[in-house]
Amino acid sequence: MNLIKPKKLQIGDKIRIIAPSGPVEADKIELAKTYFEQKGYKVELGKHLYSNLNYLAGNDNERLEDLHEAFNDDETKAIICARGGYGALRLIDKIDYELIKKNPKIFCGYSDITVLNIMFYQKANLITFSGPMAQSDFGNEICTFTEDGFFKVMDGEPLSIPRYNSIVYNSGDAEGIIIGGNLSTITSLCGRDFVPDSKFMLLVEDLNEPVYKIDRYFTQLLAIPKFKTNITAILLGEFLNIDNQDYLKDFFRSLSKELNIPIISGYPISHSKTKETVPIGAYGYLKDCVLEIKNYTA
Repeated sequence: MNLIKPKKLQIGDKIRIIAPSGPVEADKIELAKTYFEQKGYKVELGKHLYSNLNYLAGNDNERLEDLHEAFNDDETKAIICARGGYGALRLIDKIDYELIKKNPKIFCGYSDITVLNIMFYQKANLITFSGPMAQSDFGNEICTFTEDGFFKVMDGEPLSIPRYNSIVYNSGDAEGIIIGGNLSTITSLCGRDFVPDSKFMLLVEDLNEPVYKIDRYFTQLLAIPKFKTNITAILLGEFLNIDNQDYLKDFFRSLSKELNIPIISGYPISHSKTKETVPIGAYGYLKDCVLEIKNYTA
Protein backbone atom coordinates (compact mmCIF):
# COMPACT_ATOMS: atom_id res chain seq x y z
CA MET A 1 0.00 0.00 0.00
CA ASN A 2 1.27 3.47 -0.91
CA LEU A 3 0.63 5.27 2.36
CA ILE A 4 -0.30 8.95 2.34
CA LYS A 5 1.22 11.06 5.10
CA PRO A 6 -0.51 14.32 6.08
CA LYS A 7 1.52 17.50 6.28
CA LYS A 8 2.67 18.78 9.66
CA LEU A 9 0.52 21.38 11.41
CA GLN A 10 2.03 24.88 11.48
CA ILE A 11 1.11 28.04 13.35
CA GLY A 12 -1.37 29.99 11.23
CA ASP A 13 -2.89 26.87 9.66
CA LYS A 14 -6.64 26.42 9.65
CA ILE A 15 -8.22 23.74 11.81
CA ARG A 16 -11.77 22.62 11.16
CA ILE A 17 -13.91 21.08 13.91
CA ILE A 18 -16.62 18.64 12.82
CA ALA A 19 -18.95 16.19 14.58
CA PRO A 20 -19.26 12.87 12.69
CA SER A 21 -20.87 11.11 15.68
CA GLY A 22 -22.81 12.37 18.69
CA PRO A 23 -24.29 15.83 19.39
CA VAL A 24 -22.01 18.45 20.89
CA GLU A 25 -22.08 21.00 23.71
CA ALA A 26 -21.72 24.45 22.17
CA ASP A 27 -20.02 26.03 25.19
CA LYS A 28 -17.24 23.46 25.17
CA ILE A 29 -16.76 23.74 21.41
CA GLU A 30 -16.40 27.50 21.77
CA LEU A 31 -13.78 26.96 24.49
CA ALA A 32 -11.88 24.61 22.16
CA LYS A 33 -12.11 27.15 19.34
CA THR A 34 -10.70 29.86 21.59
CA TYR A 35 -7.95 27.52 22.78
CA PHE A 36 -6.66 26.87 19.26
CA GLU A 37 -7.00 30.51 18.25
CA GLN A 38 -4.91 31.57 21.24
CA LYS A 39 -2.30 29.05 20.08
CA GLY A 40 -2.13 30.88 16.76
CA TYR A 41 -4.36 28.75 14.53
CA LYS A 42 -7.39 29.71 12.50
CA VAL A 43 -10.50 27.72 13.39
CA GLU A 44 -13.62 27.01 11.34
CA LEU A 45 -16.60 25.06 12.60
CA GLY A 46 -18.44 22.60 10.41
CA LYS A 47 -21.66 24.04 8.98
CA HIS A 48 -23.78 21.42 10.73
CA LEU A 49 -21.67 21.11 13.87
CA TYR A 50 -24.51 22.15 16.16
CA SER A 51 -27.19 20.03 14.46
CA ASN A 52 -28.91 17.53 16.70
CA LEU A 53 -30.95 14.47 15.84
CA ASN A 54 -31.61 12.39 18.94
CA TYR A 55 -28.24 10.73 19.68
CA LEU A 56 -26.59 12.05 16.49
CA ALA A 57 -25.01 15.38 15.58
CA GLY A 58 -27.53 15.86 12.79
CA ASN A 59 -28.65 13.43 10.13
CA ASP A 60 -26.23 11.32 8.10
CA ASN A 61 -26.24 13.72 5.13
CA GLU A 62 -25.38 16.70 7.34
CA ARG A 63 -22.53 14.92 9.11
CA LEU A 64 -21.23 13.53 5.82
CA GLU A 65 -21.38 16.95 4.17
CA ASP A 66 -19.26 18.48 6.94
CA LEU A 67 -16.73 15.65 6.61
CA HIS A 68 -16.45 16.00 2.84
CA GLU A 69 -16.30 19.81 2.97
CA ALA A 70 -13.49 19.67 5.54
CA PHE A 71 -11.37 17.47 3.28
CA ASN A 72 -12.30 19.41 0.14
CA ASP A 73 -11.24 22.77 1.59
CA ASP A 74 -7.66 23.55 0.51
CA GLU A 75 -7.16 25.97 3.41
CA THR A 76 -8.03 23.40 6.07
CA LYS A 77 -4.88 21.61 7.23
CA ALA A 78 -6.26 19.64 10.19
CA ILE A 79 -9.65 18.17 11.07
CA ILE A 80 -10.31 17.70 14.78
CA CYS A 81 -13.42 15.74 15.68
CA ALA A 82 -15.67 17.24 18.33
CA ARG A 83 -16.50 14.06 20.25
CA GLY A 84 -17.31 10.38 19.96
CA GLY A 85 -20.56 8.74 21.01
CA TYR A 86 -22.15 6.97 18.05
CA GLY A 87 -22.73 7.78 14.41
CA ALA A 88 -19.48 7.46 12.45
CA LEU A 89 -20.27 3.84 11.57
CA ARG A 90 -23.36 5.01 9.67
CA LEU A 91 -21.17 7.06 7.31
CA ILE A 92 -18.43 4.67 6.23
CA ASP A 93 -20.29 3.22 3.23
CA LYS A 94 -21.18 6.74 2.03
CA ILE A 95 -17.78 8.42 2.28
CA ASP A 96 -15.97 9.52 -0.88
CA TYR A 97 -12.58 7.93 -0.16
CA GLU A 98 -11.14 9.20 -3.45
CA LEU A 99 -11.81 12.76 -2.23
CA ILE A 100 -9.85 12.00 0.93
CA LYS A 101 -6.98 10.45 -1.07
CA LYS A 102 -6.70 13.56 -3.21
CA ASN A 103 -6.92 15.96 -0.26
CA PRO A 104 -4.97 14.38 2.62
CA LYS A 105 -5.04 16.23 5.94
CA ILE A 106 -4.46 15.64 9.61
CA PHE A 107 -7.54 13.87 10.98
CA CYS A 108 -7.77 13.30 14.75
CA GLY A 109 -10.21 11.65 17.15
CA TYR A 110 -10.79 8.60 19.32
CA SER A 111 -13.65 6.50 20.70
CA ASP A 112 -16.35 6.24 18.00
CA ILE A 113 -14.02 8.05 15.57
CA THR A 114 -11.94 4.84 15.56
CA VAL A 115 -14.02 3.52 12.64
CA LEU A 116 -13.03 6.52 10.52
CA ASN A 117 -9.36 6.27 11.48
CA ILE A 118 -9.28 2.63 10.40
CA MET A 119 -11.35 3.03 7.24
CA PHE A 120 -9.37 6.08 6.09
CA TYR A 121 -6.25 3.92 6.32
CA GLN A 122 -7.88 0.95 4.62
CA LYS A 123 -9.80 2.78 1.86
CA ALA A 124 -7.84 6.01 1.35
CA ASN A 125 -4.31 4.94 2.43
CA LEU A 126 -4.24 7.92 4.82
CA ILE A 127 -2.39 7.97 8.15
CA THR A 128 -4.72 9.49 10.75
CA PHE A 129 -4.42 10.08 14.49
CA SER A 130 -6.05 8.52 17.52
CA GLY A 131 -5.93 11.44 19.89
CA PRO A 132 -7.69 14.25 21.75
CA MET A 133 -10.90 15.87 20.53
CA ALA A 134 -12.39 19.34 20.68
CA GLN A 135 -15.19 18.89 23.21
CA SER A 136 -13.83 16.13 25.41
CA ASP A 137 -10.24 17.42 25.67
CA PHE A 138 -9.64 20.92 24.30
CA GLY A 139 -13.04 22.12 25.54
CA ASN A 140 -12.08 21.31 29.12
CA GLU A 141 -8.95 21.93 31.16
CA ILE A 142 -6.48 20.15 28.90
CA CYS A 143 -4.09 17.66 30.51
CA THR A 144 -0.47 18.80 30.01
CA PHE A 145 0.64 15.29 29.03
CA THR A 146 -2.10 15.12 26.38
CA GLU A 147 -1.45 18.64 25.13
CA ASP A 148 2.31 18.18 24.82
CA GLY A 149 1.95 14.83 23.09
CA PHE A 150 -0.61 16.17 20.62
CA PHE A 151 1.54 19.05 19.42
CA LYS A 152 4.69 16.91 19.24
CA VAL A 153 2.86 14.52 16.95
CA MET A 154 1.36 17.36 14.90
CA ASP A 155 4.97 18.49 14.37
CA GLY A 156 5.95 14.99 13.22
CA GLU A 157 8.42 14.25 16.01
CA PRO A 158 9.49 10.61 16.41
CA LEU A 159 7.30 8.87 18.96
CA SER A 160 8.52 6.69 21.77
CA ILE A 161 5.64 5.35 23.87
CA PRO A 162 6.62 3.46 27.04
CA ARG A 163 4.27 1.46 29.22
CA TYR A 164 3.17 2.59 32.69
CA ASN A 165 2.18 0.38 35.66
CA SER A 166 1.88 -2.47 33.24
CA ILE A 167 1.62 -6.22 33.07
CA VAL A 168 3.63 -8.09 30.48
CA TYR A 169 1.33 -10.99 29.68
CA ASN A 170 3.66 -12.18 26.94
CA SER A 171 7.00 -10.52 26.20
CA GLY A 172 8.78 -10.09 22.89
CA ASP A 173 9.53 -7.63 20.11
CA ALA A 174 7.28 -7.01 17.12
CA GLU A 175 6.64 -4.65 14.24
CA GLY A 176 3.88 -3.74 11.83
CA ILE A 177 1.25 -1.17 10.91
CA ILE A 178 -0.36 0.45 13.97
CA ILE A 179 -4.10 -0.21 13.97
CA GLY A 180 -6.43 0.40 16.85
CA GLY A 181 -8.39 2.67 19.11
CA ASN A 182 -11.58 1.75 20.93
CA LEU A 183 -12.02 -2.03 21.06
CA SER A 184 -15.83 -2.22 20.94
CA THR A 185 -15.87 0.26 18.05
CA ILE A 186 -13.34 -1.79 16.09
CA THR A 187 -15.52 -4.84 16.54
CA SER A 188 -18.46 -2.94 15.03
CA LEU A 189 -16.54 -3.08 11.72
CA CYS A 190 -16.82 -6.87 11.53
CA GLY A 191 -18.41 -7.79 8.21
CA ARG A 192 -16.55 -5.01 6.40
CA ASP A 193 -13.14 -4.93 4.75
CA PHE A 194 -11.15 -3.33 7.57
CA VAL A 195 -8.32 -5.77 8.34
CA PRO A 196 -4.87 -4.76 6.99
CA ASP A 197 -3.38 -7.01 4.34
CA SER A 198 0.03 -6.71 6.00
CA LYS A 199 1.33 -7.42 9.49
CA PHE A 200 -0.08 -5.11 12.16
CA MET A 201 0.05 -4.37 15.87
CA LEU A 202 -3.29 -3.81 17.61
CA LEU A 203 -3.47 -0.96 20.13
CA VAL A 204 -6.76 -0.93 22.06
CA GLU A 205 -8.64 0.59 25.00
CA ASP A 206 -12.22 0.67 26.23
CA LEU A 207 -14.63 2.09 28.77
CA ASN A 208 -17.55 0.72 30.81
CA GLU A 209 -17.36 -2.75 29.27
CA PRO A 210 -17.74 -5.90 31.40
CA VAL A 211 -14.98 -8.44 30.96
CA TYR A 212 -17.21 -10.97 29.22
CA LYS A 213 -17.81 -8.40 26.46
CA ILE A 214 -14.09 -7.75 26.09
CA ASP A 215 -13.66 -11.51 25.73
CA ARG A 216 -16.44 -11.51 23.12
CA TYR A 217 -14.86 -8.67 21.13
CA PHE A 218 -11.49 -10.39 20.90
CA THR A 219 -13.12 -13.72 20.12
CA GLN A 220 -15.08 -12.13 17.28
CA LEU A 221 -12.05 -10.33 15.84
CA LEU A 222 -9.78 -13.37 16.06
CA ALA A 223 -12.37 -15.45 14.22
CA ILE A 224 -11.43 -13.44 11.11
CA PRO A 225 -8.63 -15.51 9.50
CA LYS A 226 -6.70 -12.52 8.12
CA PHE A 227 -6.91 -10.75 11.47
CA LYS A 228 -5.46 -13.69 13.38
CA THR A 229 -2.78 -14.35 10.73
CA ASN A 230 -1.54 -10.76 10.45
CA ILE A 231 -1.59 -9.58 14.07
CA THR A 232 1.91 -9.40 15.60
CA ALA A 233 1.23 -7.82 19.01
CA ILE A 234 -1.58 -6.56 21.24
CA LEU A 235 -0.81 -3.35 23.13
CA LEU A 236 -3.36 -2.56 25.79
CA GLY A 237 -4.34 0.92 26.85
CA GLU A 238 -6.66 1.65 29.75
CA PHE A 239 -9.82 -0.38 30.30
CA LEU A 240 -11.74 1.98 32.56
CA ASN A 241 -14.63 1.09 34.88
CA ILE A 242 -14.18 -2.65 34.33
CA ASP A 243 -16.40 -4.89 36.46
CA ASN A 244 -13.63 -7.26 37.57
CA GLN A 245 -9.91 -6.58 37.13
CA ASP A 246 -8.97 -10.15 38.10
CA TYR A 247 -11.19 -11.55 35.35
CA LEU A 248 -9.59 -9.14 32.89
CA LYS A 249 -6.07 -10.22 33.83
CA ASP A 250 -7.06 -13.89 33.59
CA PHE A 251 -8.52 -13.32 30.14
CA PHE A 252 -5.35 -11.67 28.78
CA ARG A 253 -3.17 -14.38 30.35
CA SER A 254 -5.25 -16.99 28.56
CA LEU A 255 -5.13 -15.03 25.30
CA SER A 256 -1.36 -14.70 25.48
CA LYS A 257 -0.98 -18.48 25.71
CA GLU A 258 -3.34 -18.99 22.78
CA LEU A 259 -1.72 -16.48 20.42
CA ASN A 260 1.93 -16.57 21.54
CA ILE A 261 2.52 -12.94 20.50
CA PRO A 262 3.51 -9.98 22.71
CA ILE A 263 0.56 -8.82 24.83
CA ILE A 264 1.46 -5.91 27.08
CA SER A 265 -0.69 -3.51 29.10
CA GLY A 266 -0.08 -0.02 30.42
CA TYR A 267 0.06 2.19 27.33
CA PRO A 268 -1.46 5.69 27.72
CA ILE A 269 -4.29 5.17 25.26
CA SER A 270 -7.50 6.00 27.03
CA HIS A 271 -10.89 7.64 27.46
CA SER A 272 -9.34 9.49 30.41
CA LYS A 273 -7.88 12.99 30.22
CA THR A 274 -4.38 11.53 29.89
CA LYS A 275 -3.78 10.13 26.41
CA GLU A 276 -1.12 9.85 23.75
CA THR A 277 -1.76 10.89 20.17
CA VAL A 278 -0.96 7.85 18.01
CA PRO A 279 -0.61 7.69 14.20
CA ILE A 280 -3.00 5.04 12.88
CA GLY A 281 -1.66 3.37 9.74
CA ALA A 282 1.97 4.30 10.46
CA TYR A 283 4.63 1.61 10.80
CA GLY A 284 5.76 0.89 14.33
CA TYR A 285 8.37 -1.14 16.19
CA LEU A 286 7.93 -2.73 19.59
CA LYS A 287 11.23 -3.30 21.40
CA ASP A 288 11.68 -3.91 25.12
CA CYS A 289 8.00 -2.98 25.57
CA VAL A 290 8.51 0.50 24.06
CA LEU A 291 6.53 1.41 20.94
CA GLU A 292 8.55 3.46 18.44
CA ILE A 293 6.90 5.28 15.51
CA LYS A 294 8.42 7.80 13.10
CA ASN A 295 8.08 9.17 9.57
CA TYR A 296 4.29 9.53 9.76
CA THR A 297 3.95 13.10 8.44
CA ALA A 298 5.08 14.76 5.22
